[in-house]
Amino acid sequence: MNGIKTINKISASSAPLRLCAMLLILVFVNCKGGSSDWVQFRGEGGRGASSTRISPPLGVRWKIKLQDNNEILESLNPPVVMGNTIYFGSHDGNFYALDAESGYMRWVFKSGSSINSIPYVDKEQVYFGSQDGKLYALSRESGEEKWVFPAYGEINSLVQKYGDSIIFVGDADAFYFLSTDGMEQYRLNNPGWYKYTFLVDNGIIYHGTGPRTSLIGPFDIDTKEFLWFLPFEEIRSTWYSFTAVKGDLLYMGTADIWGGTELAFYAINRHTGSIQWQAHSFGVFHAFDPQAEYNFFLRNIDTLDFMAPAVWKDYVIFAGGDCVVRAFDAITGSTRWERTLGTPVSSPPTIAGGRVYFGVMGNDFTPPKLVCLSAHDGRLLWDMDLEGSILSAPVIAGKRIVFGTDKSVFYVMEEVF
Repeated sequence: MNGIKTINKISASSAPLRLCAMLLILVFVNCKGGSSDWVQFRGEGGRGASSTRISPPLGVRWKIKLQDNNEILESLNPPVVMGNTIYFGSHDGNFYALDAESGYMRWVFKSGSSINSIPYVDKEQVYFGSQDGKLYALSRESGEEKWVFPAYGEINSLVQKYGDSIIFVGDADAFYFLSTDGMEQYRLNNPGWYKYTFLVDNGIIYHGTGPRTSLIGPFDIDTKEFLWFLPFEEIRSTWYSFTAVKGDLLYMGTADIWGGTELAFYAINRHTGSIQWQAHSFGVFHAFDPQAEYNFFLRNIDTLDFMAPAVWKDYVIFAGGDCVVRAFDAITGSTRWERTLGTPVSSPPTIAGGRVYFGVMGNDFTPPKLVCLSAHDGRLLWDMDLEGSILSAPVIAGKRIVFGTDKSVFYVMEEVF
């Protein structure tokens, strides 16, 4: 475990006010932290890259256990960070606002069901969806409910703001466009897609849903027109990842499980829909049997960033579909490097300062880890043992790395000076 220093290891249960007061007393406060925001899912252009350079040694600023029970979570999607507050929802139905310095719980809001949505935060409010079929708008400062909008399906999507519209997706229901005071502006039919993620870039949704399940493609929010639809006759898959955009190209991954795991990686011309390049691979799982592969796939589709690419310089890097991290030339699709791990990768990557951060699952012989590779050549730089497997890509906000695990443990790490 090279380059890691533990500042403090702190636990708290889901009894927020009493135990978080203890947390505030116990936390070690003499370490410098970052204050940069991370408010857009997967960052600018969905590229999973931060302009921050984080240099070792790193330490655990604080960690808390969100639930007392031993339930293994299926999802704990990435938080957003604004100012000195971390916002995220959890499988327990709670939406949390935590102080980034100390882990102190600023407030907690109880929704009607599990939260698998990725929130959006503006200056006044935080917006998130719940599996109770409602979109909530809360005061960012106090957690007070400002308004609630009922959809017809569970809300398991990210929430995004564009102009004066709040956008989200209801499962097998619709893309909804709401005003910031919760009034419906219009909707776009979603005939059959579940746990749907989308990127908004320069007024284009990648991808909107068309009148039939087989039609998804970039949707111009202002003109309310589709630019093109994905060529399903060429791309036939079960899972389509969140996309990333850089220059003229749109990047995404796909996964199929029938008869074994098949992974594919694509660069698509975002103006025309033509495929620039594609790469295919059978999943590498070492000792996994077919049932274990299938269970791994089911685990992943509850995390909305499953197989999401990370784009950095002229590299596009994919991880999370099996035991391998793969780096391709972003323009040609040629393999730059591959790194095979001993257990499956548990999250997509996030890149900062030429380093790739992601989680790997544990097994009977090794614990789950946070792993850091060189983005240039895939060399292992360091890893760190964790309580549980990272469920979604780490968020890098300023000098901090933020993530949650399937054992309900939420971590904030930072540079140590």
